[in-house]
Amino acid sequence: MSAAPTIHRRQILARVIAVLAVIAISLLIVLNAQRIRELGRYGYAGIFLLSLAANATIILPAPGWLIPIAAGSALNPLLVGLVAGTGQTLGELTGFLAGASGRIILEDRERYERVSALARRYGLWIFVVLGFVPNPLFDLAGITAGALRIPVLAFLGATWVGKTARAILFALGGYGIFARLFG
Repeated sequence: MSAAPTIHRRQILARVIAVLAVIAISLLIVLNAQRIRELGRYGYAGIFLLSLAANATIILPAPGWLIPIAAGSALNPLLVGLVAGTGQTLGELTGFLAGASGRIILEDRERYERVSALARRYGLWIFVVLGFVPNPLFDLAGITAGALRIPVLAFLGATWVGKTARAILFALGGYGIFARLFG
């Protein structure tokens, strides 16, 4: 009986840490607006690599959605969205490969079953929608796609559409916010 509360405590701790990380990064962005504007010197390659790394994490989600917001204030928001969306999509291969390997143990079997049922019902569209909606559970979608043996290129294509559309919107938002706040 003690195993269930331990898992529950770990889940709560992971969520609290993720929320605190998002808050800390958000504060850093606001407090260091000038430095963030200097992201332009790292260019699109830096945005790609940061986006890829932020989305390659499975255990603790990194707030990769902040990258296009910050970068959109310094570079062309459309290109930022395309580059960030591509990096985010390729980063999701870690979850896909974990699911395809069949060697991952899921703590949240109920959510996995829900995503699996949605994938069976709606096909690739569920990955477009889940890629577009900011959520820390997309790794579960990748795991599900791998476990269901969805072709990797189909998964990547659907994921790219959702994540790139979101990244473009966020980059445009970052451009608008920073332009208004800091001229």
